[in-house]
Amino acid sequence: MKKYIVLFALTAISVSGLAQGTLSGDLMMNANFFRRDSTINADGNPLYDNYLSGGEAWLGMRYYNKGFTATLRTDAFHNSNLLNPVQAFSGFGIGAWSLSKEYHDLTVTAGYIYDQIGSGILFRAYEDRGLLIDNALVGVHLKYKIGENLYAKAFAGQQKFLFERYLPIIKGGNVEGEVNLGDKAHMTPGVGILNRTLDQASMDQVVSTINSQPMETRFVPKYNMYAFTAYNTLTWGDFSWYMEGAYKTEEAFVKDNRLQFGDGNAQYTTLGYARKGFAINLTGKRTEDFVMRTSPNQVLLRGMMNWQPIVARLRPQRLMARYTPASQDISEMALGGDVLVAPNDDLSLTFNYTHINTLEEKLLYREAYAEAEYRGLKDIILQGGVQLMQYNQEIYQVKPGVPIVKSFIPFAEVTYRFDSKHSIRTQWEYQQTKEDFGSWIFGLVEFNIAPKWSFAVSDMYNIDPGPAATNGGHHYYNVFTAFTKGPHRFTASYVKQVEGINCTGGVCRYEPAFSGVRLGITSSF
Repeated sequence: MKKYIVLFALTAISVSGLAQGTLSGDLMMNANFFRRDSTINADGNPLYDNYLSGGEAWLGMRYYNKGFTATLRTDAFHNSNLLNPVQAFSGFGIGAWSLSKEYHDLTVTAGYIYDQIGSGILFRAYEDRGLLIDNALVGVHLKYKIGENLYAKAFAGQQKFLFERYLPIIKGGNVEGEVNLGDKAHMTPGVGILNRTLDQASMDQVVSTINSQPMETRFVPKYNMYAFTAYNTLTWGDFSWYMEGAYKTEEAFVKDNRLQFGDGNAQYTTLGYARKGFAINLTGKRTEDFVMRTSPNQVLLRGMMNWQPIVARLRPQRLMARYTPASQDISEMALGGDVLVAPNDDLSLTFNYTHINTLEEKLLYREAYAEAEYRGLKDIILQGGVQLMQYNQEIYQVKPGVPIVKSFIPFAEVTYRFDSKHSIRTQWEYQQTKEDFGSWIFGLVEFNIAPKWSFAVSDMYNIDPGPAATNGGHHYYNVFTAFTKGPHRFTASYVKQVEGINCTGGVCRYEPAFSGVRLGITSSF
């Protein structure tokens, strides 16, 4: 890894010797101090029993000069709980680096590449530090401007995993264009292709797994998988319509807890209409056996080559967020609709309905949601609403035999502005359900002193414990403060967190209960 640092330094120095460029960077650091609390099951692993503290940090640098760009990011994990919430992970090294040069209409990049094709259904290399997703493509990337409104790109490499790489080879590319259809209509069509080739070690593991299965389920696997997509965005006056369809050839993939052999497909579309005071958006998605991983040997969040759009809305309310549905790549039929009505500048109404089943018509998720916001009172903003929800905990949280969670949540929020700098916000939620942990009540009070200080206190109480609350009802307190000065932000919080699913952008993972102190720093320069 030292050779990469030397390479970065020598390149930046040599280029800056010719002409002065710009150097920028960013820093993110987290620290956790674990406080054992057996009453909420925050115990029984090395983090609480032995290490007691841990954290992670990312420092990125970017140098730019006349079409040349060099980036370098160092990653540090010291007894971090990001990789596995109940185990400590430590490591330090180069998390990402890249060298890029623009020359006429061609841009060449080598190193760690973040990019996607279309909406990401076919391929997406991206980073989400909250879930420790960093599936950058380590290789070479070319982008060429064919004409005024026509672009093409191609790439090849291996997917990153922490400080190493998965061995299968990924190759792909796409062509995108822009077409004007008169004064009011415009479309941006595109097509993409992807090929993944298994290495011998991965293939040997696949063959071994197949041979351990019953004879009637065995098959001959293939080294190569090919996938294709076509997509287009059409805008016409107040309308906007995006649609994408993808297909992949036969390969080995995990389904029903064993390796199977077959192809897959996915379709996704959104249709929107908006004008002053009114907007509507409809979303649909169908997925059948569209598993895109570096190899069939990878599961959960590992080896994901794509990103499946999520139809359900991600709710910021604490109790609603506990049951956010993740996109399903094996079997999913999802429909959603949003309506926004604003009869005047003081009032806005939002309505949403989401309907998600498997292709076999098994219920996965239902949500009916309504919200109102009123700004007609001086210095006061009122917000309130209600959610009705059904959530298949057996599939989303892999808990065999548990019933569908049926939940009713009313909520209210009031924000009062004392003056241009001082404001206070309070939020209250109640969740009524007999399943999982049972019913909850949540309250939050937040005081802000713009632009520097923010303070918040909240409590989440298990008011009517359900079958999963084996130790009875508990208070889950959170005390938070943040200080911002220019590009620097410092946070500190004392947290008690119930076990559950943490979702970001439709990608979810289970997290156990947490008890302790969290510190954070973010900065840019």
